Amino acid sequence: MSKLILRYTLVAIFLIPFSAFAREIAITFDDAPTPDSALMTGMERTTKLIAALQKANVPDALFYVKADYINPQTSARLEQYTQAGFHLANHSFSHVSANELGVDAYAVDAYKAHLQLKSFDNVVMYHRFPYLHYGKELASINKLQQLLAELGYKDGYVTIDNFDWYINALLVKAAEEGKSINYERARYFYVNTLYDNIEFYDALAEKSLGRSPRHVLLLHENDAAALFVADLIEHLRNKGWKIISSQRAYQDKIAKDFPQTEFHKQGRIAAIAHAKGIPEAELRHVSEDVDYLSNAFSAAKVISD
Repeated sequence: MSKLILRYTLVAIFLIPFSAFAREIAITFDDAPTPDSALMTGMERTTKLIAALQKANVPDALFYVKADYINPQTSARLEQYTQAGFHLANHSFSHVSANELGVDAYAVDAYKAHLQLKSFDNVVMYHRFPYLHYGKELASINKLQQLLAELGYKDGYVTIDNFDWYINALLVKAAEEGKSINYERARYFYVNTLYDNIEFYDALAEKSLGRSPRHVLLLHENDAAALFVADLIEHLRNKGWKIISSQRAYQDKIAKDFPQTEFHKQGRIAAIAHAKGIPEAELRHVSEDVDYLSNAFSAAKVISD
């Protein structure tokens, strides 16, 4: 009987699509070190984020630095991240859209950030564009990729976009107005909204690539992440996801072929899908909309007067 069970188990394993085993995801944060808010100071946020990531046994996290935020106080926060074993990368100096600055001005801005980051440990040579704006047209996009490569940078793309920044903005606004926040409902809203985004882009990858790649999740170094990222990670693991380092995620073969499209604002998977002819209307999750999120947030009764 045991041999028969083993035989059927092996057959079942080999019949499962290879992509079912992928579901790997790296955690990255933009806009570090974000200033104080009405909910918590920047130092409190950094301390909470590190504690949450360590409690969740995250092997590594990558913090994309807005270098204009760096000063003696915030430098200490970046050093806390690196001392905890996490890594830093380039998110520009002034956080102005490459679509607005133009090629030469944006390259200068990125280089200013490069110089600011040179004094820190655990810096990896990845660059991520603010707002995921890669340039105004394809010629500019490719030129910026070339200039950044000459500086030694690889593209710090994301595969999973979301509006976590707006969820955070709603929480901070409530704190500023002295309203009561139901943190259990906020946690549920944050985790499930972001998880829906993750599944959406993984399904889009299956449709456009025929597989689930090593994903890179876009989050922001904000209060919502400090409060709820450990819960999100637990939920991901409960759903069969594995948390990996960004360095491992960026070894996926989608890192090698830069999509020749002007549509990069939803991340690498959406860009690949767009280059293959999938309509733009199918490349964005419904929750990536401030009106939708405002209504859903209100319906979830996270805030009370």
